Amino acid sequence: MHALATEALVDGAAAPIRLVPVAESAFPVWLETAPGATRQWAAANGLKGEAGRHLAIPGAGGAVAEIVVVYDPAQPLWALAGLPDGLPEGDYALGGDPDGGLATQMAAGWAIGAYAFTRYRKRRRAPARLVWPAAADRAEATRLAEAVWLVRDLVNTPAEDLAPADLAQAAVALGHRHGAEVRVLTGDELLAQNYPMVHAVGRGSSRAPCLVDLTWGDPAAPKVTLVGKGVCFDSGGYDLKPAAGMKLMKKDMGGSANVLGLASLLMAGQRKIRLRVLVPAVENLVSGNAFKPLDVIPTRKGLTVEIGNTDAEGRLILCDPLAEADSEKPEILIDMATLTGAARVAVGPDLPAMFCNDERLAADIQAAAAATGDPVWRMPLWKPYRKWLDSKVADINNVSESPFAGSITAALYLQEFVSPTTPWVHFDMFAWNASARPGRPEGGEAQAIRALDRMIADRFG
Repeated sequence: MHALATEALVDGAAAPIRLVPVAESAFPVWLETAPGATRQWAAANGLKGEAGRHLAIPGAGGAVAEIVVVYDPAQPLWALAGLPDGLPEGDYALGGDPDGGLATQMAAGWAIGAYAFTRYRKRRRAPARLVWPAAADRAEATRLAEAVWLVRDLVNTPAEDLAPADLAQAAVALGHRHGAEVRVLTGDELLAQNYPMVHAVGRGSSRAPCLVDLTWGDPAAPKVTLVGKGVCFDSGGYDLKPAAGMKLMKKDMGGSANVLGLASLLMAGQRKIRLRVLVPAVENLVSGNAFKPLDVIPTRKGLTVEIGNTDAEGRLILCDPLAEADSEKPEILIDMATLTGAARVAVGPDLPAMFCNDERLAADIQAAAAATGDPVWRMPLWKPYRKWLDSKVADINNVSESPFAGSITAALYLQEFVSPTTPWVHFDMFAWNASARPGRPEGGEAQAIRALDRMIADRFG
């Protein structure tokens, strides 16, 4: 994993090129007051004030005098994120003296935009470097960038090099950096400690399943518990996926990656909470020992589950840690998972589908999402669909036979393992950029973690 997420920011430079950030709404005024030659140059190059565009303004002798960068003021994090790879190598510095909040977001975005997954090959070129803006909060920019880089690195790593034990080790390393206590249950220890469903799903792989249990912060502080789906590879089990559906399944641990990214934000930000993180890590493979369709498997809560489909394994490995988390009655319980294709059909790849049993919690998350430009979209926990999960031989089936509302029935399944009085939110996310955008390369992505960090900070400090 990367050691330094802010390697593309420097303390100073001999002759940096000046960057001039211009908000979309301010572009007409900027253009009107610019020198005539600059206006002509902007017109000749089609610069019309769309966010995401930048233009080098020539100076004397053909050298670059400055670079105008148009950005969306509602998305300051991404204002400069496309420039580390979009500008020639060299040093740049912000002009215009942006205030501390804007300077911090721009610096963080620059660092995030400099990300490259370099485990297996060197990057093709060095990123352009930004001189730290004077008003930027370096610790805050670094905190944001490191969390995003961590998520992206974990999701981008193929299953060969990210087995359940490797994912657990990443959690252990993160915890130790922040002084957390971390325990890992492996293999048959899961049965001994009453996590039967995590064991059942993961036992088909030669690489043993495990459960990470991380705790951090003042034991007397409000409890916030995170649960992340850690399916390091999903073949679908005996209900085998086709090749096209299996191709991206290295990313099926994206929920756990995002949970660890959120934990990184919370611990680095010294939030006034008692944090607990539970990550069930498995591979869902076909073998003589793998669980099978119509098996009935017990859970930590005591409910029995009939396996209607082995490819709906994410909700299975979440139910045991959710029951354990619920037993402590946390102030907030959050789970994150790359759970259903139905959520992607409903809201697409950019919007994590959010299911919540608590109106105040849902409203706080939505407000924080708007404030941070880190979007989520609330979906209903529609109780009448619960009957679709009824089983003739067990307490519940893990899937519905109906072709409708797949993400809702998955959330309703998870809700069975959480008390109605526990404020709980479930995110069904993609954790992946299907195509590249400025600062957001194709591959693993952090989603909703900045919004959740803001919500927790607003509520608990």
